[in-house]
Amino acid sequence: MQNHFLSAADLSRDEAETLLERATQLKAEWRAGASSGMHATWPLKGKTLALVFEKPSLRTRVAFEAGMTQLGGNGSYLSANDIDMGGRESVPDVARNLSRWVQAIAARVFKHGTVETLARHADVPVINALSDREHPCQALADLLTLRERFGRLQGLQLSYLGDGNNVCHSLMLLGATLGVSVRVGCPVDYQPDPDILAHAERLAANNEATITVTASPVEAVEGSNAIYTDVWASMGQEHEVARRRPVFAPYQVNATLMAYADPAAIFMHCLPVHRGEEVSPEIIDGPQSVVFDQAENRLHVQKALILTLLKL
Repeated sequence: MQNHFLSAADLSRDEAETLLERATQLKAEWRAGASSGMHATWPLKGKTLALVFEKPSLRTRVAFEAGMTQLGGNGSYLSANDIDMGGRESVPDVARNLSRWVQAIAARVFKHGTVETLARHADVPVINALSDREHPCQALADLLTLRERFGRLQGLQLSYLGDGNNVCHSLMLLGATLGVSVRVGCPVDYQPDPDILAHAERLAANNEATITVTASPVEAVEGSNAIYTDVWASMGQEHEVARRRPVFAPYQVNATLMAYADPAAIFMHCLPVHRGEEVSPEIIDGPQSVVFDQAENRLHVQKALILTLLKL
């Protein structure tokens, strides 16, 4: 594995499978000793993860901080007000300073270039905890959830509906790497980045999977094992909400659309959710929903990722 984790495409198939298996083991250990939530061998004792966040967070921040604690280490949270990267402190200087104090950096940023710059100038591993281009930690949790539910990944069909955004990009890349065929249903003007799409198609061809993009919601979900959606306007796009709402309305995941999927299909969402917009309450709060399994699995995959990057 590379020294940093900036993209879902940074992992080979073997590396991704090994990481998911390690996350499964860590989850089992955590469940077995959940009253204390601590890992028996404290592999991260004396180690600190810097959490450099330009955006607010619930799952990403808590999962990283709790994971570090459970493994004997510490998470140090730094908000935009603390650092002001590119303003009060240049991004290279942030990377150089943090490299003298901490053992790894998790960065939740607006521009993907920011996390790339951090990685170029840091002497410690840098993790992309979300950027406008990708959300690879989320994709790891999603693929772990799929594996838990179906007992396999190869040959599964995952459908993503809505904006071809960072979550969509990472799902395509990691899904293709692990043999999961991904169908994206989205409006023509909101399709995934063409370079990422082409990369995912190449990965899929090497792993007996396919990547499909269609403007038809029904075509996207027909026969699928899992239906996934995200908010129609991400952080930083709030001013576009009114314009986007009517464009994305046909892509709402509801009982009518879910009926086209496999009868045993599950519903997935990276959260937070706008009930009544991208998904109806009956679906996200119903028996097919696994959204809180996904949220829990952020904890376990991020612990596995940190240990792997630190070669522990």
